[in-house]
Amino acid sequence: MNALDAAVQRRAAATGWLVVLLWAAAFTVQKLVYESFGPGGYLFGRAVLMPVCALGLLAWRRSPWWPRLSAADWRTLLAATAIGPVGHVALVTYGLHWSTPFSGSLIMACGPVCTLLLLRLMRGVRLSGGQAAGVVLALAGVLLLMSDKLAAADVRASGGDLVMLAAVLAFALYTIVVTPLAARHGGAEVMSWSMLISAPLMLLVSAPAAQQAGYAQAPSSAWAAFAWTVVVSGFVGWILWSWVNATRGVARTAPLLYGVPPLAGVIAALTVGESFGPLKLLGAGVALAGVALTQKAGGAPPTAPPRGGHH
Repeated sequence: MNALDAAVQRRAAATGWLVVLLWAAAFTVQKLVYESFGPGGYLFGRAVLMPVCALGLLAWRRSPWWPRLSAADWRTLLAATAIGPVGHVALVTYGLHWSTPFSGSLIMACGPVCTLLLLRLMRGVRLSGGQAAGVVLALAGVLLLMSDKLAAADVRASGGDLVMLAAVLAFALYTIVVTPLAARHGGAEVMSWSMLISAPLMLLVSAPAAQQAGYAQAPSSAWAAFAWTVVVSGFVGWILWSWVNATRGVARTAPLLYGVPPLAGVIAALTVGESFGPLKLLGAGVALAGVALTQKAGGAPPTAPPRGGHH
Protein backbone atom coordinates (compact mmCIF):
# COMPACT_ATOMS: atom_id res chain seq x y z
CA MET A 1 0.00 0.00 0.00
CA ASN A 2 1.49 3.37 -1.01
CA ALA A 3 1.35 6.53 1.07
CA LEU A 4 -1.67 7.88 -0.83
CA ASP A 5 -3.67 4.69 -0.35
CA ALA A 6 -2.73 4.59 3.33
CA ALA A 7 -3.92 8.20 3.77
CA VAL A 8 -7.26 7.37 2.10
CA GLN A 9 -7.68 4.36 4.39
CA ARG A 10 -7.00 6.51 7.46
CA ARG A 11 -9.56 9.09 6.32
CA ALA A 12 -12.08 6.33 5.69
CA ALA A 13 -11.53 4.86 9.15
CA ALA A 14 -11.89 8.28 10.78
CA THR A 15 -15.03 8.96 8.74
CA GLY A 16 -16.45 5.60 9.80
CA TRP A 17 -16.01 6.49 13.47
CA LEU A 18 -17.54 9.91 12.82
CA VAL A 19 -20.65 8.28 11.33
CA VAL A 20 -20.85 5.88 14.29
CA LEU A 21 -20.78 8.88 16.62
CA LEU A 22 -23.46 10.66 14.58
CA TRP A 23 -25.71 7.60 14.67
CA ALA A 24 -25.14 7.05 18.39
CA ALA A 25 -26.05 10.65 19.20
CA ALA A 26 -29.11 10.54 16.96
CA PHE A 27 -30.99 8.26 19.36
CA THR A 28 -30.92 10.95 22.06
CA VAL A 29 -31.26 13.94 19.73
CA GLN A 30 -34.32 12.46 18.03
CA LYS A 31 -36.04 11.90 21.36
CA LEU A 32 -35.39 15.56 22.19
CA VAL A 33 -37.08 16.52 18.91
CA TYR A 34 -40.15 14.56 20.01
CA GLU A 35 -40.47 16.82 23.05
CA SER A 36 -41.28 19.74 20.73
CA PHE A 37 -42.93 18.08 17.71
CA GLY A 38 -44.10 14.70 19.00
CA PRO A 39 -43.39 11.54 16.99
CA GLY A 40 -46.17 12.24 14.50
CA GLY A 41 -44.99 15.80 13.94
CA TYR A 42 -41.48 14.49 13.42
CA LEU A 43 -42.72 12.03 10.79
CA PHE A 44 -44.55 14.80 8.94
CA GLY A 45 -41.50 17.05 8.89
CA ARG A 46 -39.31 14.18 7.82
CA ALA A 47 -41.69 13.36 4.95
CA VAL A 48 -41.34 16.97 3.76
CA LEU A 49 -37.55 17.14 4.01
CA MET A 50 -36.45 13.69 2.86
CA PRO A 51 -37.80 13.95 -0.73
CA VAL A 52 -35.83 17.19 -1.14
CA CYS A 53 -32.69 15.31 -0.08
CA ALA A 54 -33.58 12.44 -2.42
CA LEU A 55 -34.01 14.72 -5.42
CA GLY A 56 -30.71 16.41 -4.59
CA LEU A 57 -28.93 13.06 -4.46
CA LEU A 58 -30.44 11.89 -7.74
CA ALA A 59 -29.47 15.17 -9.42
CA TRP A 60 -25.92 14.93 -8.06
CA ARG A 61 -25.61 11.37 -9.37
CA ARG A 62 -27.32 12.35 -12.65
CA SER A 63 -29.84 9.59 -12.15
CA PRO A 64 -33.50 9.57 -13.30
CA TRP A 65 -35.82 11.33 -10.87
CA TRP A 66 -38.49 8.72 -11.50
CA PRO A 67 -37.98 4.94 -11.82
CA ARG A 68 -37.94 3.38 -15.27
CA LEU A 69 -38.64 -0.17 -14.23
CA SER A 70 -40.27 -3.34 -15.47
CA ALA A 71 -43.61 -4.36 -13.98
CA ALA A 72 -41.87 -6.93 -11.76
CA ASP A 73 -39.37 -4.37 -10.49
CA TRP A 74 -42.17 -1.91 -9.81
CA ARG A 75 -43.91 -4.52 -7.65
CA THR A 76 -40.68 -5.09 -5.75
CA LEU A 77 -40.07 -1.38 -5.28
CA LEU A 78 -43.59 -0.77 -3.98
CA ALA A 79 -43.37 -3.73 -1.60
CA ALA A 80 -39.97 -2.56 -0.35
CA THR A 81 -41.28 0.98 0.10
CA ALA A 82 -44.23 -0.24 2.16
CA ILE A 83 -41.96 -2.32 4.38
CA GLY A 84 -39.05 0.10 4.79
CA PRO A 85 -39.68 3.84 4.32
CA VAL A 86 -43.28 3.46 5.53
CA GLY A 87 -43.51 0.54 7.98
CA HIS A 88 -40.02 0.56 9.42
CA VAL A 89 -39.84 4.34 9.76
CA ALA A 90 -43.18 4.56 11.58
CA LEU A 91 -42.28 1.69 13.91
CA VAL A 92 -38.83 2.98 14.78
CA THR A 93 -40.15 6.50 15.37
CA TYR A 94 -42.79 5.45 17.87
CA GLY A 95 -40.65 2.66 19.32
CA LEU A 96 -37.86 5.10 20.14
CA HIS A 97 -40.40 7.55 21.54
CA TRP A 98 -41.59 4.95 24.04
CA SER A 99 -38.21 3.32 24.68
CA THR A 100 -34.84 4.80 25.68
CA PRO A 101 -31.84 5.80 23.53
CA PHE A 102 -29.55 3.00 24.73
CA SER A 103 -32.18 0.27 24.51
CA GLY A 104 -33.24 1.47 21.07
CA SER A 105 -29.67 1.51 19.77
CA LEU A 106 -28.96 -1.95 21.12
CA ILE A 107 -32.07 -3.50 19.57
CA MET A 108 -31.26 -1.81 16.25
CA ALA A 109 -27.80 -3.41 16.41
CA CYS A 110 -29.50 -6.82 16.21
CA GLY A 111 -30.39 -6.18 12.56
CA PRO A 112 -27.95 -8.77 11.16
CA VAL A 113 -29.42 -11.45 13.43
CA CYS A 114 -32.97 -10.65 12.30
CA THR A 115 -31.88 -10.73 8.66
CA LEU A 116 -30.30 -14.13 9.13
CA LEU A 117 -33.37 -15.45 10.94
CA LEU A 118 -35.71 -14.25 8.19
CA LEU A 119 -33.49 -15.77 5.51
CA ARG A 120 -33.79 -19.09 7.33
CA LEU A 121 -37.58 -18.84 7.64
CA MET A 122 -38.32 -17.40 4.18
CA ARG A 123 -35.73 -19.03 1.97
CA GLY A 124 -34.58 -22.05 3.91
CA VAL A 125 -31.01 -20.81 4.29
CA ARG A 126 -29.20 -23.30 6.50
CA LEU A 127 -27.59 -21.99 9.68
CA SER A 128 -24.30 -23.28 10.99
CA GLY A 129 -24.04 -24.17 14.65
CA GLY A 130 -22.30 -20.88 15.37
CA GLN A 131 -24.96 -18.89 13.55
CA ALA A 132 -27.79 -20.62 15.40
CA ALA A 133 -26.04 -20.04 18.72
CA GLY A 134 -25.55 -16.38 17.85
CA VAL A 135 -29.23 -15.91 17.04
CA VAL A 136 -30.28 -17.50 20.32
CA LEU A 137 -27.71 -15.47 22.26
CA ALA A 138 -28.78 -12.16 20.69
CA LEU A 139 -32.47 -12.80 21.34
CA ALA A 140 -31.70 -13.84 24.92
CA GLY A 141 -29.81 -10.55 25.36
CA VAL A 142 -32.80 -8.55 24.14
CA LEU A 143 -35.06 -10.44 26.57
CA LEU A 144 -32.66 -9.64 29.40
CA LEU A 145 -32.69 -6.00 28.36
CA MET A 146 -36.48 -5.94 28.47
CA SER A 147 -36.61 -7.81 31.78
CA ASP A 148 -34.86 -4.86 33.41
CA LYS A 149 -37.80 -2.64 32.49
CA LEU A 150 -40.40 -5.27 33.33
CA ALA A 151 -38.81 -5.69 36.76
CA ALA A 152 -39.26 -1.95 37.25
CA ALA A 153 -42.87 -2.17 35.97
CA ASP A 154 -42.01 0.22 33.12
CA VAL A 155 -44.66 -1.00 30.70
CA ARG A 156 -44.27 1.97 28.35
CA ALA A 157 -40.54 1.38 27.80
CA SER A 158 -41.03 -2.38 27.48
CA GLY A 159 -43.67 -1.81 24.84
CA GLY A 160 -41.30 0.58 23.10
CA ASP A 161 -38.63 -2.12 23.02
CA LEU A 162 -41.10 -4.54 21.41
CA VAL A 163 -41.99 -1.95 18.77
CA MET A 164 -38.27 -1.35 18.16
CA LEU A 165 -37.81 -5.09 17.68
CA ALA A 166 -40.65 -5.08 15.16
CA ALA A 167 -38.93 -2.16 13.42
CA VAL A 168 -35.69 -4.13 13.17
CA LEU A 169 -37.55 -7.12 11.72
CA ALA A 170 -39.20 -4.80 9.20
CA PHE A 171 -35.83 -3.41 8.16
CA ALA A 172 -34.37 -6.90 7.88
CA LEU A 173 -37.27 -7.87 5.60
CA TYR A 174 -36.77 -4.66 3.61
CA THR A 175 -33.08 -5.54 3.18
CA ILE A 176 -33.94 -8.98 1.80
CA VAL A 177 -36.61 -7.64 -0.57
CA VAL A 178 -34.70 -4.63 -1.86
CA THR A 179 -31.18 -6.08 -2.28
CA PRO A 180 -31.72 -7.62 -5.76
CA LEU A 181 -33.42 -4.42 -6.95
CA ALA A 182 -30.58 -2.27 -5.60
CA ALA A 183 -28.05 -4.52 -7.32
CA ARG A 184 -29.74 -3.88 -10.66
CA HIS A 185 -30.49 -0.16 -10.35
CA GLY A 186 -28.18 1.19 -7.63
CA GLY A 187 -28.67 1.46 -3.89
CA ALA A 188 -28.81 5.27 -3.82
CA GLU A 189 -31.33 5.36 -6.64
CA VAL A 190 -33.65 2.78 -5.09
CA MET A 191 -33.45 4.50 -1.71
CA SER A 192 -34.25 7.88 -3.26
CA TRP A 193 -37.15 6.55 -5.32
CA SER A 194 -38.58 4.90 -2.20
CA MET A 195 -38.42 8.23 -0.36
CA LEU A 196 -40.30 9.99 -3.15
CA ILE A 197 -42.96 7.28 -3.41
CA SER A 198 -43.51 7.03 0.36
CA ALA A 199 -43.70 10.78 1.01
CA PRO A 200 -47.38 11.38 0.04
CA LEU A 201 -48.61 8.51 2.22
CA MET A 202 -46.46 9.56 5.18
CA LEU A 203 -47.67 13.15 4.85
CA LEU A 204 -51.29 12.00 4.77
CA VAL A 205 -50.96 9.65 7.75
CA SER A 206 -49.04 12.11 9.92
CA ALA A 207 -51.02 15.24 8.96
CA PRO A 208 -53.40 15.08 11.99
CA ALA A 209 -50.43 14.88 14.37
CA ALA A 210 -48.69 17.70 12.50
CA GLN A 211 -51.66 20.00 13.19
CA GLN A 212 -50.97 19.54 16.91
CA ALA A 213 -47.19 19.70 16.66
CA GLY A 214 -46.84 23.41 17.39
CA TYR A 215 -44.11 24.03 14.83
CA ALA A 216 -44.46 27.81 15.16
CA GLN A 217 -43.84 27.70 18.90
CA ALA A 218 -40.90 25.28 18.71
CA PRO A 219 -37.56 26.80 19.74
CA SER A 220 -34.77 27.14 17.20
CA SER A 221 -32.88 24.39 19.04
CA ALA A 222 -35.68 21.93 18.22
CA TRP A 223 -35.54 22.84 14.54
CA ALA A 224 -31.75 22.51 14.55
CA ALA A 225 -32.02 19.09 16.20
CA PHE A 226 -34.64 18.02 13.67
CA ALA A 227 -32.53 19.11 10.69
CA TRP A 228 -29.45 17.48 12.21
CA THR A 229 -31.25 14.17 12.77
CA VAL A 230 -32.82 13.95 9.32
CA VAL A 231 -30.15 15.52 7.11
CA VAL A 232 -26.80 15.16 8.88
CA SER A 233 -27.17 11.94 10.85
CA GLY A 234 -29.59 10.29 8.47
CA PHE A 235 -29.01 11.33 4.90
CA VAL A 236 -25.38 12.50 4.95
CA GLY A 237 -24.47 9.73 7.38
CA TRP A 238 -25.77 7.10 4.97
CA ILE A 239 -23.77 8.59 2.07
CA LEU A 240 -20.58 8.73 4.15
CA TRP A 241 -21.09 5.17 5.38
CA SER A 242 -21.50 3.95 1.82
CA TRP A 243 -18.19 5.59 0.89
CA VAL A 244 -16.46 4.07 3.91
CA ASN A 245 -17.77 0.61 3.00
CA ALA A 246 -16.63 1.02 -0.59
CA THR A 247 -13.18 2.23 0.49
CA ARG A 248 -12.41 -0.14 3.37
CA GLY A 249 -14.69 -3.08 2.53
CA VAL A 250 -17.69 -4.29 4.51
CA ALA A 251 -15.67 -6.85 6.49
CA ARG A 252 -13.36 -4.17 7.91
CA THR A 253 -16.07 -1.54 8.39
CA ALA A 254 -18.90 -3.58 9.94
CA PRO A 255 -17.19 -4.03 13.37
CA LEU A 256 -17.36 -0.25 13.84
CA LEU A 257 -21.12 -0.64 14.31
CA TYR A 258 -20.52 -2.33 17.66
CA GLY A 259 -19.54 1.10 18.90
CA VAL A 260 -23.02 2.57 18.35
CA PRO A 261 -24.82 1.15 21.45
CA PRO A 262 -22.04 1.94 23.98
CA LEU A 263 -21.65 5.47 22.62
CA ALA A 264 -25.42 5.93 22.54
CA GLY A 265 -25.56 4.82 26.18
CA VAL A 266 -22.84 7.24 27.26
CA ILE A 267 -24.46 10.14 25.41
CA ALA A 268 -27.89 9.31 26.86
CA ALA A 269 -26.48 9.05 30.38
CA LEU A 270 -24.69 12.40 30.11
CA THR A 271 -27.55 14.32 28.47
CA VAL A 272 -30.91 12.84 29.47
CA GLY A 273 -29.89 10.83 32.52
CA GLU A 274 -30.63 7.32 31.24
CA SER A 275 -29.76 4.80 33.96
CA PHE A 276 -28.20 1.36 33.58
CA GLY A 277 -29.08 -1.49 35.89
CA PRO A 278 -27.23 -4.83 36.02
CA LEU A 279 -29.80 -6.66 33.87
CA LYS A 280 -29.67 -3.92 31.26
CA LEU A 281 -25.89 -4.06 31.01
CA LEU A 282 -25.87 -7.86 31.02
CA GLY A 283 -28.52 -7.96 28.29
CA ALA A 284 -26.51 -5.49 26.20
CA GLY A 285 -23.37 -7.57 26.47
CA VAL A 286 -25.14 -10.83 25.64
CA ALA A 287 -26.99 -9.32 22.67
CA LEU A 288 -23.85 -7.79 21.14
CA ALA A 289 -21.98 -11.06 21.67
CA GLY A 290 -24.74 -12.87 19.79
CA VAL A 291 -24.57 -10.41 16.89
CA ALA A 292 -20.81 -10.77 16.74
CA LEU A 293 -21.06 -14.57 16.79
CA THR A 294 -23.52 -14.71 13.89
CA GLN A 295 -21.28 -12.49 11.78
CA LYS A 296 -18.08 -14.32 12.71
CA ALA A 297 -19.77 -17.60 11.84
CA GLY A 298 -20.61 -16.33 8.36
CA GLY A 299 -24.09 -14.93 8.86
CA ALA A 300 -25.99 -12.43 6.79
CA PRO A 301 -24.20 -9.28 5.74
CA PRO A 302 -24.38 -6.72 8.51
CA THR A 303 -27.05 -4.09 8.15
CA ALA A 304 -26.11 -0.60 9.23
CA PRO A 305 -28.53 1.27 11.51
CA PRO A 306 -31.31 2.38 9.09
CA ARG A 307 -30.37 6.01 8.92
CA GLY A 308 -30.29 7.15 5.35
CA GLY A 309 -33.83 7.04 4.16
CA HIS A 310 -35.24 4.94 6.94
CA HIS A 311 -34.68 6.43 10.30
